[in-house]
Amino acid sequence: MKLFYASGSSSMAPHILLEESGMSYSLEKVNLDTKTWNGGDYNLLNPKSYVPALKTDKNSVLTECAVILEYIGEQTNGNQFIEEYGSRGYWEQRMWLNYIATELHKNFISPFRKGNWLPNTDDSKKFVYNRVLPRLKFVDNVLKQQEYLVNNKFSAPDAYLFVITNWIKRLGYSFDDFKNLQRFDSKMRERTAVQRVLEQEGKAHTLQEKG
Repeated sequence: MKLFYASGSSSMAPHILLEESGMSYSLEKVNLDTKTWNGGDYNLLNPKSYVPALKTDKNSVLTECAVILEYIGEQTNGNQFIEEYGSRGYWEQRMWLNYIATELHKNFISPFRKGNWLPNTDDSKKFVYNRVLPRLKFVDNVLKQQEYLVNNKFSAPDAYLFVITNWIKRLGYSFDDFKNLQRFDSKMRERTAVQRVLEQEGKAHTLQEKG
């Protein structure tokens, strides 16, 4: 498998899951300014023009973070990154993947930013914080008595949630109202796979400010 990624973006979630899985894979870094990668025009590979994208061993290309996470989870044996289809755990994982994708991930992207997909002006940071605050409080409450989102063990949704807590830190938002999310973030950073991913990706990519 080949993962197309940009450092610090949502593509970090499938990167973490691939590291956790122990499966063989390769990385291709995408320049989101120029929409290029080592093989040329990224839009030819993914017309949606964003990351992640995953080229499977069957040479098909998957997009959308939640879908890629489920696909990776289903390729692994016995670790239950994605539970057996139709089980209660599977549907709980699917609910979380969709919640993070629609209620957290997309709401972190401000229409009032400059260049970067994350808010990077005072007004845009306030706008995004007010929008995600109730959603973050919901997740924080769920984590009050458990370390991970489903069955209290690491699975695909946790890799995606770590992207969000990492963005909280990057944006300088306070964890004062999210002590359980802060604990989750710290727990995730203790995982050797997460440490390897952070080292491999390095400094988070930011789009160049235009104009």
